[in-house]
Amino acid sequence: MNHKFKNAVALSLVPQIFMVAWLGSNPDVVENYYSQGFYPLISKFFRFLFGWIPFSFGDIIYTLLLAIAIAYLFKNWKTISGKPLWFLRDVVMVLSVFYFTFNMVWGLNYYRQPISEKFGIRDSVQTHEVIELTAKLIQKVNRLQTEITGDSVQMVQVPYSRNEIFDKTIDEYDKTQSQLPFLTYERPSLKKSVYSTLSCYLGIGGYLNPFTNEAQVNGLTPVFRFPVVSAHEVGHQVGYSKENETNFIGYLMTSKNNDIYFQYSAAAYALSHCLSAVRRYDEDLFQEMYSDINFGVQENYRELYEFNQKYINPFEPIFKSIFNTFLKANQQKDGIESYSKIVELMVGYHEINPL
Repeated sequence: MNHKFKNAVALSLVPQIFMVAWLGSNPDVVENYYSQGFYPLISKFFRFLFGWIPFSFGDIIYTLLLAIAIAYLFKNWKTISGKPLWFLRDVVMVLSVFYFTFNMVWGLNYYRQPISEKFGIRDSVQTHEVIELTAKLIQKVNRLQTEITGDSVQMVQVPYSRNEIFDKTIDEYDKTQSQLPFLTYERPSLKKSVYSTLSCYLGIGGYLNPFTNEAQVNGLTPVFRFPVVSAHEVGHQVGYSKENETNFIGYLMTSKNNDIYFQYSAAAYALSHCLSAVRRYDEDLFQEMYSDINFGVQENYRELYEFNQKYINPFEPIFKSIFNTFLKANQQKDGIESYSKIVELMVGYHEINPL
């Protein structure tokens, strides 16, 4: 590869950035030509290509690329140290190719029309509306927990394997596509992550590999939370990139399932986000509302808390800081806090579709 070509590829990063910025200010263009045009075709192609493989092919590719990069650095260290500007140019060239590929195969979905427009709901709320939704969710989650266990003190034990949960999640998307065609899911590719243990230490419940369109879920996630996380990752596959939107999709698709364990998973998930919002507003009110939750539900929350505590480590904040920066660079000005913005969407949705 000659120097002129490398220079041209590296320099192409600049116009790419300007083009993506322009698209970011024109969500209608992204929606009509990319999210509803090119993306469904390319995503189905990748899921057709890799979905049948029982493990994450993308995780293996990541591992190989990392190994190749490390080997390259060791092998060429003298050349790199002798010609650092050439090496820097090569790094920018790789970044340019990565940036182009990422945006073409998935990333431009960050700039599409908000999902609130698809549902015809508002995405701004007042505090009293969050409190009202929280109270209703407490009633619902208590009712579901009692129906499942027969009393108020037993923790819910979901009786399905994680693969069965995948199947039920895919079935729900199939059943819903006639009502919500913008969530149509074809050629499923939903898998447990090869790196589930590492994901625990990084605080990751799941992720989408944008280059293979495989949805990976942390296989160690407590089972009562697993249905929502699975539906969340499929939400990324069907073309929604923003975390608040895929959180809402995960909640909605799980709550619509006829299976009571899925309904419980969705209600408990939604309630946890609402309670967090209440806590930011009024600690005393949070404590009062939390005391109204059945002990069995609290036990499920404790299960999730203890699971997360097992993997606390000094590197997790560093990863979260990097991910926070990535989200802010991709139309999510609140960074990791954007996950909690699901509350606004739930309030708007249940204003039209009461619990």
